[in-house]
Amino acid sequence: MNHKQVISACALAILAAAPVLAQHEEHVAAASGGGKFGTVKFPTSCSAAAQVQFEKALAMLHSFFYPATLKAFEAVINTDPHCAIAYWGLAMAQPPNPLVPPFDETMLKRGSDAVEKGLALGPGTERERDWLLAAEAFYKDYDKVPQSQRTLAYEHAMARLTQKYPDDSEAAIFYALALNEAALPSDKTYANQLKAAAILEKIYREQSDHPGIAHYLIHSYDYPPLAQRGLPFADKYAKIAPAAPHAVHMPSHIYSMLGMWAASVKSNEAALKVMREETARSWPGATHPSAPHSWDFMEYAYLQLGQEALARQVRDDANAATKFPFDRLGTYTGLEAIPARYALERGAWQEAAALEPRGSRWPQAEAITYFARALGCARSGKADIAQTNIDMLTQLRAKLEQSSQPYWAEQVQVQILAASAWLAHARGKDDDALKQMRAAADLEDGSEKNVAMENRLYPMREQLGEMLLDLKRPADALKEYEASMQATPNRLRGLYGAATAADLAQEKQKARLYYGKLVALTQDADTVRPEVRQARLYLGQH
Repeated sequence: MNHKQVISACALAILAAAPVLAQHEEHVAAASGGGKFGTVKFPTSCSAAAQVQFEKALAMLHSFFYPATLKAFEAVINTDPHCAIAYWGLAMAQPPNPLVPPFDETMLKRGSDAVEKGLALGPGTERERDWLLAAEAFYKDYDKVPQSQRTLAYEHAMARLTQKYPDDSEAAIFYALALNEAALPSDKTYANQLKAAAILEKIYREQSDHPGIAHYLIHSYDYPPLAQRGLPFADKYAKIAPAAPHAVHMPSHIYSMLGMWAASVKSNEAALKVMREETARSWPGATHPSAPHSWDFMEYAYLQLGQEALARQVRDDANAATKFPFDRLGTYTGLEAIPARYALERGAWQEAAALEPRGSRWPQAEAITYFARALGCARSGKADIAQTNIDMLTQLRAKLEQSSQPYWAEQVQVQILAASAWLAHARGKDDDALKQMRAAADLEDGSEKNVAMENRLYPMREQLGEMLLDLKRPADALKEYEASMQATPNRLRGLYGAATAADLAQEKQKARLYYGKLVALTQDADTVRPEVRQARLYLGQH
């Protein structure tokens, strides 16, 4: 075949493929909304058409745009069946959120199969093969090796990849994500997170429109001592990838951590709008699986602002949501937390005692409701029923231990200690009560929150302050309230408790300070909370 014939044959092939390619593009556009996801550069050996699709799919992946990212990588494979690196993308897109294990075996099998298909196909370059081998470390022997070990193996594989390809910025960015995935909740030095942030901030100066950099910087700084550093990236991320619901929601992690409640509400209102658009395209008549997570942020924020009517509406919306296209842990932690927050933050103990769990395959989600019930019963004179709920928490903790989920088992143990403390207090066993409540506070402070339950339900150290105040030890209570406010600032109950304790401890200047902050916090309240009424009365008299 001569040169002209080759060109003609190629032209015919392109023309023949055009309708199929257009169909795949339309399919991905329908799933993703065809919006903006940011800018990434990842050279591949795939066809020019597949290259364009691959980079869009990769941008979506960096914003955890599940499951649309799966369709996007499948479209790459349909465009260029020999594009082996697309199978790497398909593997990496399997977890809805790689920072929220555990992952079910069906998903892990799909990821493992994708890696093996890519390797069997024959990657076009050594670099592409190395990327697939790094992903293999995440999935290899998933049915035998615990997730924590495979996550660590993947982190090490990504470290080697960055060493071999020091100019590959995508390798560095995914290594930073891997460092966050492998970070230990008990490491209060935040070694992995700070290492990841240093990598990402360096690249950000050159790639400020990259979705993964801003996204993973938010996660790296999503801790009380670090949150202020994440604020510039929180303000930027939603503008980089406004078509991805997760990207629009993520800034609220930093806003909520800093007690910036109005900003958190605004962020999640915008995220819910994008979710509704995606749901209308992909799952008409259903509720977006991420909606309860955003609702939970809004519920928490509204309650701190004294906007109870809005909080009640969010609770009612969450209670009415029953149809989801698929389930995930964050869906059910949100669904369980919202009514629990609405009761606990208002001190509505009988309301908390009457809560009913939604029912799910997630013991750590159901534990939220049983903890709220136990607390509500213990604080409203229903000691026997409180113990029944504590017993249920013990059973849920055992399930988590049996399924190799030590982090969540420990979080339930925190709940057991706190509920037992309030029950002991109700029975007049105050020494035991304080011992258990302090143990709960210390255990909670010794680990970090999980992004599936971003905002602590009811800070344990704040509860310790509340118990000490109830026991007429205001100076000790103030110390605990102030410690709690370092980790969870700008909380309505925390400010009120600190102000009350300060006044009783004859710390009048502090009392005025905290009451003043409480009044400022609730300036746009739609309900006059008794705490706010007391704050205004105090400030008027002092």
